[in-house]
Amino acid sequence: MRRYLFLFVLVIGALTSWPANTQGRRSTSFSSDLDNVRADRVRVIVQADPSGLDALTSKHGRGVRRRLANSLALDLAKDELEALKRDGAGLHISRDLPVAADMAITNKVTRADSVWTGSGGLLGLFGMPGYTGTGIVVAVVDSGIAAHSAIGTRVIGRANFVASEPGVTGDPFGHGTHVAATIGGSGAASVTSAYSGGSAPGIKFVDVRVLGRTGLGYTSEVIAGIDWVVANRAKFGIRVINLSLGRPVAESSETDPLCQAVSRAVRAGIVVVASAGNNGMTAAGQHVLGGISSPGNSPDALTVGAIDTMGTPDRADDRVAQYSSRGPTRFDFTVKPDVVAPGTRIVSAEVAGSYIATTYPSWHVAGSGKYSYGRLSGTSMSTAVVSGGVALLLDAYPNLSPAQVKLLVQSGARFIPSAGLIGGGTGSVDFAQSVRIGESGLVQNLLGAITNVLGLSSGASFVDRGTLVDRLYDRTGLRLLGLLDLGGLLGGADYAEAGVLSLIGETNPMGGTAPNHLVWGNYSGWTSAYYIAWGTPMSEPASGQHLVWGNMSDGDHLVWGTSMVEDDGR
Repeated sequence: MRRYLFLFVLVIGALTSWPANTQGRRSTSFSSDLDNVRADRVRVIVQADPSGLDALTSKHGRGVRRRLANSLALDLAKDELEALKRDGAGLHISRDLPVAADMAITNKVTRADSVWTGSGGLLGLFGMPGYTGTGIVVAVVDSGIAAHSAIGTRVIGRANFVASEPGVTGDPFGHGTHVAATIGGSGAASVTSAYSGGSAPGIKFVDVRVLGRTGLGYTSEVIAGIDWVVANRAKFGIRVINLSLGRPVAESSETDPLCQAVSRAVRAGIVVVASAGNNGMTAAGQHVLGGISSPGNSPDALTVGAIDTMGTPDRADDRVAQYSSRGPTRFDFTVKPDVVAPGTRIVSAEVAGSYIATTYPSWHVAGSGKYSYGRLSGTSMSTAVVSGGVALLLDAYPNLSPAQVKLLVQSGARFIPSAGLIGGGTGSVDFAQSVRIGESGLVQNLLGAITNVLGLSSGASFVDRGTLVDRLYDRTGLRLLGLLDLGGLLGGADYAEAGVLSLIGETNPMGGTAPNHLVWGNYSGWTSAYYIAWGTPMSEPASGQHLVWGNMSDGDHLVWGTSMVEDDGR
């Protein structure tokens, strides 16, 4: 008999971890990490209507740190916080958590280089022109972008939201510049064969600094940066936001103010690419499920995990990186990541004298000054790779919506059966296939066939808000489509039904995969249950697998948040 899926949080954590609003007489709700605050002072983000925000501003005065689109960032004493929690004024309170910063072979694996050069067709028919992202502007919301030969003069706008470092320019930390050059740096002046440029070397950048000298910032500063991008999108022509950063998930994406900021940007027509996080393993080497960080848990974000290419352009030896966070998301049980991309030992621009360069000199690869290059690993890097790929798609098809972009990136990816949907999404990105699928969906080619349109790509796409896993098990969440349905799928992307895995090709092999393995990949062997249920006994407990969402203090070895992954020297 089928064992139905249940959340461990419903068994153990519902009374302590779900956003609080359980007492009928109290209408103020708050995130789970505000249950038992020990600090004398705490930074919070309070959501309320405009009049409520005005009242809070008047009441707390010097405690106001920043006014945001629909919320207020406050620095409160513990007793002030407790009073606010009892207020009953229809507020929602979230902790203003710290946020942390999460190419030659890469471009061959993702086939970005094939998109640059294009492809010829028979007698000039059905060929694909080359695209490099020319005319596309990407906002890099990170630690800044320093002067570097790979970037040149292509930074067309800057803003700094690090409240503790006003007036600081460049990139004292060194992460944002590495990310920017991975997205769209030029390889023309490279001094190492390991860097041939970013995914989209024709783009321009807007530098939005939200992380300080040591790579840390606050949620409210990231939100302010995202909202600034939305307000200035027309001025600079911004089409993509790259968020190679993350912090712990403490509440549903519906009430998370950082996820709400992502949704505002997507509704404004901007593609938001976010990192899944680097929480796939514990420090002791134990595998973890459910480690997606925020804002990667947003259903509206294009969330990216990392693969290790093993240093070769051959996809046969690729694997999802052990550090890459796997889904589903905490609280919402949403399938994430959406796709994976190269993120291990990525060589890109290094900022000489930066925190990273001086703290980790062994990561230096070649060059000096503005010609310096270094190696970093993490989902920060894979996110940047995909942001560049998104720019290539928008160069090819400028009128695509964010939902259409996500669909094409997912459909062009190559599924990784061992990782399942919760480890690798629809698979490892293939930008050339995404462009080709877009062409077939936007311009119906009656001479085309499934095999030559998809190649080895999955042809899979989904929108999930927490129902996909259950619907795949009861078979209501699987939809097989023919090539002629592709146009309708792409055209209806903005209104797609959530909880459905769409597969191009009526004989698509993913459609015949058992749900348990389709969802969980090799992790499906952790339990003998038909469904993997949070809290069920593991078949190999001695190997230390962890499926449960534990509290920080209960010994369940799960740390929510994103950290920088140290290079392993390979």
